[in-house]
Amino acid sequence: MKNKIVTPILAIVIAAVVLLGGKAILSGTAEKNVEIARNKIMCALLPGSTSFAPEEFDAEANSAIQSVYKAENGYVIESTAYGYNGDIVLMVGVSNEGTVTGVTVKDLQETRGLGADALTNVPFLAQFLWTGGDAEIGTNVDALAGATVSSKAVTKAVNAAVGYVTGADTSSAATEWGG
Repeated sequence: MKNKIVTPILAIVIAAVVLLGGKAILSGTAEKNVEIARNKIMCALLPGSTSFAPEEFDAEANSAIQSVYKAENGYVIESTAYGYNGDIVLMVGVSNEGTVTGVTVKDLQETRGLGADALTNVPFLAQFLWTGGDAEIGTNVDALAGATVSSKAVTKAVNAAVGYVTGADTSSAATEWGG
């Protein structure tokens, strides 16, 4: 009777120790892989740069900025704006001169087939390349069909990233909901 209880408990304890040991060993590997992937993305967003150092920034001055990485020839900035269903998070490469060199969507929860298309619609995202913080839906950026709110959120996040580098005011109503 004792063996019927002790053996399963012993097996569970051994399995727990093995799993915790594996987690401890692999946790550093997972963090390193995330850093390598982030560095590859940043190299693509800011061509010609190879090293990126996190930079301190004033989050209260611009709540759209989530993180800033300084490179040799510019910055990669993680910025966010509220879309239709929640925050849209972008990574934006901005040259030292204040022009957008690359844009990628890091996270969004927009409606599938509408705002979610911002994630994979290359022609939409390409419209922001070489802009200088002056992107505006209906002027020099075409919105995604049926997703004006999501398009304006992406525009606001891109302009906020450029504004960080150039010091421009990015609080224009033209990029706000319904503006």
